[in-house]
Amino acid sequence: MTASTPIPTFDRLNATELHQYRDELLAVYTEVYAEQLDTPFFSVPRYWDRLVAYASRDGFSAVVGRLDNQLIGYALGYTLPPGSRWWSGLRDDVDPALLVEDGRRTFALNEIMVREAFRRRGYARQLHDALLAGRSEERATLLVLPNNAPARSAYLSWNWYGLGELQPFNDAPVYDAMLLDLE
Repeated sequence: MTASTPIPTFDRLNATELHQYRDELLAVYTEVYAEQLDTPFFSVPRYWDRLVAYASRDGFSAVVGRLDNQLIGYALGYTLPPGSRWWSGLRDDVDPALLVEDGRRTFALNEIMVREAFRRRGYARQLHDALLAGRSEERATLLVLPNNAPARSAYLSWNWYGLGELQPFNDAPVYDAMLLDLE
């Protein structure tokens, strides 16, 4: 980010407020995933169903960023519950101890999106940091498409590391699962 890059404002949303921002959040999603929207997994209704499910989880939090009252992007996630199925689609052999969830161990960063016009200015990192600030979990996890080189590079530069390939649903793509130590 340069000295001339405007500084956005960030607001934290709870589950109820997420519904109030529905149209704006879906507009960002539609822009970011425009080329994939006709794939069932990436359809707008299926995405909104996922957001509603995330918002119903303990530890849910969302952060929206604005510049001059315009939504530039958002990030959201929740705490993985005890016995979470999050890791059930993992395709690589890893230490089983890494996959144990107790409802306090891992924050799942489900989404981080920045509209095209606001990319490459450091806003994704600011959304990321605002969402993870003050979290009580010891680590965070996220899934990133292997061919999303800009996102993968960013996460690696922010100290995330790879755990293995994971397919969260039968009709979902295979993602790279990553972890970040929060403590």
